[in-house]
Amino acid sequence: MTQSRPAGPGGFGFDARVAHPARVYDYWLGGKDNFAADRIAGEETIAAYPAIRASARANRAFLARSVRYLAAEAGIRQFLDIGTGLPTASNTHEVAQSVAPESRIVYVDNDPLVLAHARALLTSSREGATAYLDADLRDVDAILEQAAGTLDLTQPVGVMLLAILHYIPDLDQARRIMTRLVGALPSGSFVTISHAASDISPEAMAEMIKRMNQHLAEANHVGRTRDVVAGFFDGLNLLEPGVVKVTQWRPASDIEAGGPTSLWGGVGRKPLPAWSPDPAGSAVSAVRGGTRRRPGLPRRGRTRTRPRRRCACSARPCRRRRPGRPDGQWRRSSGRRATPR
Repeated sequence: MTQSRPAGPGGFGFDARVAHPARVYDYWLGGKDNFAADRIAGEETIAAYPAIRASARANRAFLARSVRYLAAEAGIRQFLDIGTGLPTASNTHEVAQSVAPESRIVYVDNDPLVLAHARALLTSSREGATAYLDADLRDVDAILEQAAGTLDLTQPVGVMLLAILHYIPDLDQARRIMTRLVGALPSGSFVTISHAASDISPEAMAEMIKRMNQHLAEANHVGRTRDVVAGFFDGLNLLEPGVVKVTQWRPASDIEAGGPTSLWGGVGRKPLPAWSPDPAGSAVSAVRGGTRRRPGLPRRGRTRTRPRRRCACSARPCRRRRPGRPDGQWRRSSGRRATPR
């Protein structure tokens, strides 16, 4: 249900005696990069909500499907993964570079253990690039400034915010973060979000979150309703099927779609300016559900010609009396003789 998540300004620092969301998440996934405090928190939360392990796996599968879609179908070649978590299978760079080896990925986290493992285990393809930043989601400007060293922020970016916003308990602050982040992205960028739900198995989730917060340094884990999570996509065009359980976002099978989860998820795209070409170079732009030609482009199957001039003595397109000819003789502006009127 949760991945690696933001600390307070400057981060938690490393303290093996206190549970950390990234390491608890690693324990749920069956990993080994965790400590006794993380395992205790993991077991207590599992007792409250037994499906949490399946939900964590569903979140990883959602990440893989969404990244694959962005790389293979939307043409995205650079990704900003905020709240990376400890490396496991199907990391963002592995999925993206399996589709497009030239993809460039920046991971962001503020747990020293996460960053140490990321630098040791996450490697880029020869054609692409991978970078790692020690930064906090609440400092969007610092993230963007550092990410610009690897990513071209004038071109569309795929931003991954998986299981991180539910560690920003102040809803107004979370909304301000999203407004700042989306506002800084170029048009055509995508934002992927997964978020703990308060309206999926509400009693079990409330108890699970309560137990989780008893072990975290900041006790800052919250769940939110589907409508509130959908509000994080304000200013973006939601892709089908909208904000749904992460298992139901373009699943590979009906079995996957019906799996247990405690997370809402969705993908949104920042709209393109009117009449701007899309990243694939299409000459059409979506307008109120349809398509329209960009100004100045010829209709399909026709060549563009110079418009005929209008003469001063007639509203008809430029047919003028030919000097020295009888009144019944006319000519077109091209010089070809027309049939006498």
